[in-house]
Order: sequence, then C-alpha cells, then structure tokens
Amino acid sequence: MKLHFYVRFHTEVGQSLNIIGNIEELGNDNPSKAFPMTFLNNDFWQATVEIDDAKLHKIHYKYVLLFNDGFKVVEWGDDKEIDFKSSRVEEIQLVDSWNYAGEYENAFFTAPFQQILLKENETKFKAKLPKTFTHIFKVKAPLLNKYEVVCLCGNSPALGDWDTNAGVLLVKEGNWNIAKVNIPKESFPLYYKYGVYNTKEKYFVRFENGDNRFLFGDAVNKITILHDGFVHLPNNTWRGTGIAIPVFSLRSKNDFGAGEFNDLKLLADWAKKTKIKLIQILPVNDTIGTHTKADSYPYSAISAFALHPVYINLEEVAGKKNADIIKALRKTQKQLNELPDMDFEEVVKIKLATLKELYTLQKEDFLLDEGFLEFFESNKSWLIPYAAFCYLRDKNETSDYSQWKIYSNYNKSAIEKYVSPKARHYDEIAVHYFTQYHLHLQLKSATEYAHKNGIIVKGDIPIGIGRNSCDAWVNPSLYNMHLQAGAPPDGFAVRGQNWGFPTYNWQKMAEDGYAWWKLRFDSMSKYFDAFRIDHILGFFRIWSIPVNAVEGIMGHFSPAITVHVNEFSERNIWFVRQRYTQPYITDAVLQEVFAEQAAAIKEYYLTNDNTGQYHLKEDFDTQRKVEKHFSLLEENEINDKTKQGLYDLISNVILFEKEDSNGTEFHFRFAMDATTSFRHLEWNTQQQLKDLYIDYFYRRQDGFWKKEAMNKLPVLKASTNMLVCGEDLGMVPNSVPDVMRQLGILSLEIQRMPKDPNREFFHPNDAPYMSVVTPSTHDMSTIRGWWEEDRTKIQHFYNYELGQWGAAPAFCDAWINRAVVLQHLHSPSMWSIFQLQDLLCMTDSLRRPNPEEERINIPSDPKHYWKYRMQLTLEQLLKEKDFNHELKQYIHDSGR
Repeated sequence: MKLHFYVRFHTEVGQSLNIIGNIEELGNDNPSKAFPMTFLNNDFWQATVEIDDAKLHKIHYKYVLLFNDGFKVVEWGDDKEIDFKSSRVEEIQLVDSWNYAGEYENAFFTAPFQQILLKENETKFKAKLPKTFTHIFKVKAPLLNKYEVVCLCGNSPALGDWDTNAGVLLVKEGNWNIAKVNIPKESFPLYYKYGVYNTKEKYFVRFENGDNRFLFGDAVNKITILHDGFVHLPNNTWRGTGIAIPVFSLRSKNDFGAGEFNDLKLLADWAKKTKIKLIQILPVNDTIGTHTKADSYPYSAISAFALHPVYINLEEVAGKKNADIIKALRKTQKQLNELPDMDFEEVVKIKLATLKELYTLQKEDFLLDEGFLEFFESNKSWLIPYAAFCYLRDKNETSDYSQWKIYSNYNKSAIEKYVSPKARHYDEIAVHYFTQYHLHLQLKSATEYAHKNGIIVKGDIPIGIGRNSCDAWVNPSLYNMHLQAGAPPDGFAVRGQNWGFPTYNWQKMAEDGYAWWKLRFDSMSKYFDAFRIDHILGFFRIWSIPVNAVEGIMGHFSPAITVHVNEFSERNIWFVRQRYTQPYITDAVLQEVFAEQAAAIKEYYLTNDNTGQYHLKEDFDTQRKVEKHFSLLEENEINDKTKQGLYDLISNVILFEKEDSNGTEFHFRFAMDATTSFRHLEWNTQQQLKDLYIDYFYRRQDGFWKKEAMNKLPVLKASTNMLVCGEDLGMVPNSVPDVMRQLGILSLEIQRMPKDPNREFFHPNDAPYMSVVTPSTHDMSTIRGWWEEDRTKIQHFYNYELGQWGAAPAFCDAWINRAVVLQHLHSPSMWSIFQLQDLLCMTDSLRRPNPEEERINIPSDPKHYWKYRMQLTLEQLLKEKDFNHELKQYIHDSGR
C-alpha cells in the first residue's frame, strides 16, 4: 500500500519536515529515524511511503519540524491515525494540518476539560456512517454547547451544495468529529466549510469563521483522509474561577490541628455552591527531615512521590474497630483545633505515633490486603527506598544520609534485602507503607469527590528537591549536589534567595529521556487534573549558588554564556583578575560597613597585604564558614550585624570565575554596580563594565536559554495530559512568553508584579487568554496586607487602577477588596484564581483583625514557619448564605 502524506505548513529558509509514526517505515516514533518529506509549494510538504499493510490495524503518526542547527519541534498530539479496518485500498492520501501546541483548543483536550469541566456539554449523537466512501473528514470542536454537533457543507451534492439543511452531520469518535463521504470526481476542486448544527431544535446555528476550505484533485481507488485541525469558532469563551489554599490551612470540625485531605471534600462542597471550578493546593509531599517546625516548608520534600503524614485523617484509618484509640485523643484534638494556627511539630508527632499504634493493631490484615498489594506493586520503585530512608533517618537521628553509619551510599539490592519481611525491623519499615497507602486512599477519595461535583484539583510541582532527601540519596548523579538553587535579588529579597536545593543535572536526566520527571508527572496525575510548575524559569536556566555560600547574591544563572577574558581587552576594559573576582576590602569599605567596629573586624577576621587591601582569614573566607562561626556564639544584635557585614564583604565582588576555566571565563555578580568594589573604579571603567554587564544579562543569553527550555519542556509536557500552568515570575528572559505560548503552558499574571518594566501595575483586563490571573499568591501578602505596605504605591493604585478620587483609605476596606476581586473575575484570562483569604476579606465579618496573620509565606525569610489556618471552619463557611450567594453572583455576572 502507498501512503501519500500532505501537510499544510509554511516553512522558512533552512527548515524542513519529517514524519514519525509507530511503524518501522516511519522510524518507530524516533525523531532521529523519521521519514523525510519534500517541499511541494508554499502551503504544502509531501511524502509517499510504501508499507506492507497486511498485518497492520492502525498507524499513529505526527510531523516533525527540523531546523538547520539540528533543533527539532514535534507537533502536538497523538491522535492522527490511519485505521486499516475501514480503509483497505491500494492507496491512501492524507491531507493534514499541523497541530501547533499553542492553539487554545489543545487546552480543552487535556484531562480536566475532557473528563470533568466540559462533560456536561457532551451531545450523544449517533448516525450511520456509509460503508462505501472516498473521503474521511476529521475535525475537532471542543467548545460546542449542549445538543450541538459539527456539520459539513460544500459545493458538492454529497455536501448539500451549500444548503445548510442538507449538510453532513459529523459523529464524535475520540477527539475527532468524523464524516465519511462519497464524493465523485466531478465535484473537484472541492470548496467546503464546517458549521454548527443544533440536534435538539434541528436548526443550523452558524458557519465557522474564515475563508472556505478547499481540496484539489483526486484519483481512482484511493481514499483521502483529512485531519482538518479545529473548526474555526471562538476559542477563548471558556473562563473559570479557582480557589487557592494549602491543605494544612483548611479547618474543619473533624481534623486534627491541621487541614487534612478529607477537608478537600468540604471545600469542594463550598466551591460547587459558589460556582468555583478549581481547587489549587501547595505541594503535599512528605517534608519530615528534622521533626521540627523547619519541616513545615512544603517545597523541601524528602520525597517527590511520598505524601505527607500531616494530612492523614486518623479516624478514617482507625475505623470502628480501633475507634477507642481516637477517642483517647479527643481532648488533644480539641486543643489543637482551637489554636489560631497550626502547631506543626505537635500534629506530626501525634499522628506518627498514632499511625504506628494503628499499624501494629492492623498489620496482619493490612499486609495481605489486595488493595495494598496492588498499590505496593505499582509504587515500589519509590516506596521501598522511601520507607528505608525514613527508617534510617530516625535510626540515625538525621536525614543527612552522609552521616549515616550504614547505607550512606544507596545500593538498590542491599536496601531491598534490608527491608525484607524477615528483618527484625520490618514493622518499622512497613509502617511507612501503611501510612502512604492510607494517604493515597484519602487523597484519591477527596479528588474523586471533587470530580463528581464538577471541580478539578490543581497540584504544585516544586522546582527542587530537598538536599537531604530520598531522591538525592537514591540518584545523586541526577543532581548537582555541590550547588544550590535560588533566585537573584529583587524588591522582596535584596540579597537574593537561597532555597538550598541541589540544582538538576539536566544532561544526566536527558540520558534516559527524563524518566524521573515523567514518573513524577505520572504520580501527580493519579490525584490532580492540573499542576503549577513552581519557578518554570528553572527549565530555561536556574540561579545557581555555590554550596559554600549562604546568600542568593553569590549565585549566577546556569547554564549561561560566560564572559571570556578576551572580551575585556576587546572593549578596552582594564582587567585585573584578583581585583574583580576577590572581595574588595579597604579601610574605606570597612568604615562604611562596620563603622566603629572596623578596627575589631580587622584584628579578628582579616589579614593585611600591606597594599591597603585586606583579605579574609581562611577560617572566614566563605559565607558558610562565617555562618558556622556565629552559630556557636550568642545570638544578639551586635553579632547579627557583624555576621551580615562579613557576608557583605564576601559578596563585594564584580565577577565570579567559572569553575575549571583557569581564569578565562566569568559570570557577572548580580547588581555589581551597587557594590563598593564597583564604586571605587574610575568612571570610564564603570561605564564599559556596565555595557558588558547589560550584554551578559539581557542580550547574549536569550536564544541559548530558549533552546535549553525547548530541549526539556516539550518532552515533559507531552508525557502528561494534565493542564500545565507555569509560575513565570521574577527576572523573566525575553524568550519565556514565546516558549510558553508555543507549548500552550498557561502563564501567571499578578497585578502588583507587572512583567512590563514600564508599568507600575498589571491590569487584569490586559491578561492573555492562556493565563491565570490572581491578586496575590502564598509568597506574598494578601490584598489587605499589601494595602498597608507602601503608601505611595497604594495611592497610585487607588487613583489609576481603581479609578477613585482623593486620598486612598489607610486600610483596605471590604469594598476595596471586593473591587480588586471583581477586576480579576472580569479578566479575559482562562482562569482567575484567588487565595481564600482574599475572598473572605470582601466582607468585614469573615476577615482576621490583623492582615499579617493571613499571610502564608515570606520568601526572604528562609526559616519562615508555614502555619496559617483559616479562622472559621469549612462547615461554618458553608452556612454563610449571604456571602456565598454574593460570591456566586459575582462569578456568574463575570461570565465565568
């Protein structure tokens, strides 16, 4: 059989197209073995492939765009196919449209829309397809209303001769709407259009937008299959509202000092009542590394796969049989639930102890339970090492596996023997299986309950993994353990952020096709319909900080095109390696930083090289050494100032030398023009360095970073059918919006963080459709809290964004909060998502007295305690009839 492929695609000079598919002739889905196409004209590329179809049932295929430099872009989707059961002829002609991943319609074929959000619009329409036909028309139309189907009209009697009452009605098969039609040769050239037909009222609704479609020529004994892409209908009409809150922040009558997975059911009830369609939560992976409140940080997981025991409902685990155990805890439960915030340490301590007790009582039945055995078999690749890690962490009293007496280096076969059911400590291993299984059941039950009520659940994937985590222990080669991830300085953290996570070794991850990431996405998809990629900029480049540094200011972007030593001479810049790369310390600098303490600092921490320059003694020449030194001293204001002053001396450099470059390659220190080292250079050198600095950060990197992202993100996005949203805040490279548009990844738009540097605020009306708008996130103050931070900014916002006259109120009254929420509801974005606090503050009776108590995180504080809980129970919230009715009306009036 011959297959003739034609794809509509206009290429630029240096581009070409290939085909890949699930048969040997098409490279078995391997882009490097793809079948080459030839240029036909400005609109089409073509290829003819001969195959033996005797044993074939279906071929799946897609097109690949190639660039001169070897870069490849694979078209989106997996649903172009040839079904040989209905197409046994000598030749098949395929006329296709390229499926651009950034088409809005592709978002509506993700799992949340197909399985939940658009389910109520499904029209069950059946029609007999003819047994003999010459053409198969396939087209997609995800946003049809109830009782609507796609119809086909054209200039052939077979298509009704443009009579809208005689057109062909298409039948839904999978993602496609399909018509099989017998079109005689004399009907060509064929001009046609798709339209919409209402099957209930039996009338033609409308034609699609745009020019007529056309098809030229045909041949005898040939079937033509057209994959016509999408019906050209309005594709930005669906808009939804979401609620964002960490699970631990939920509060109900039946939880135990912290929000639990079961509380998501009550939240779903409230969401349904108010017309909210999405629940967004923070990461819910296990973070227990120290058994202290430091573990409250949800972005530093000890496992990218294990769920956190803090979210388990003990009563459900106990059941009626062990109800007495829970009854004995009622007084403690009541005390913890009455606290305004979460007591993380106490809750985790009680839950872990109770789970051990329940496991002991239930283990005989549990270990033979079919449900558990199935769960274990499906998850053992991460579950076994995780359970071993937890046991060894507690046995050694540290999660820093490098300090363990045994198994500090992971050995798969040795660990599998170590966790054998025959081992004396097996119960201490299996209790973690027990805990994870029940967490799995409870989260699965909660998300399924949400789905039944038409609500989707959005998870959160942290950009990093914990340094002392099971993932790092098992696969250390996947991470750069000598580096730390963070963020450059900004208005929220003037010395940058150091998250402490090791950075990813992307080259190593690419060797197995990013298997770890795909497993992570697969694990997420068991519970979630959509997810937020925390700091998506990390897929372009990450802010990489040496492990001997404390502050983010000591980092640089990686990967990055460095500044070569020759560039300084080419630009006539005076260059002395030590002057630019070593801390610049003089008497003037010391006086500026330490004032009257300068003499003592020189004596204890510095050496003098007799040239007017000072150097840090070896015991204090890195920030980590300084940190360790002061950890042994009494905490007081003087010591804190001295420590910070020494940190500032260490970061008082202009360049960071690239490791192993032998003094030939350099990265600029961020904000180098703010350093005293820079200020003490002569004016001419300053200007030349500024020009090179701007080139380094804002010009030379963009194309390079774009390729880095396009090597990773398309592969990872194609591995899941969840809706993908990116957190694209911070210092955003110019290529980021384009890459996210190309891949159909939703951006995040925040009113007080405009991406346009020429604007003070971003207005929700200006949001792109493929975006999420929100007035605040967990990393910033609520609307109320923000209102009291910067009087000048708030005055501008009040006058120019809210359109109000006069002086701005000192406090954020309920009407102001409501006005901001309404702006976001009326945005053209696909999603408007709000922190629960911002919605509750639309009425005086549901807000906390102090807005600072409603804040979840302060990014500039690495030791921040994550403890916020909503001040009323979900049961009470469900009974707030006036507020709920008002919110529902606002959402309805906005068209969401």
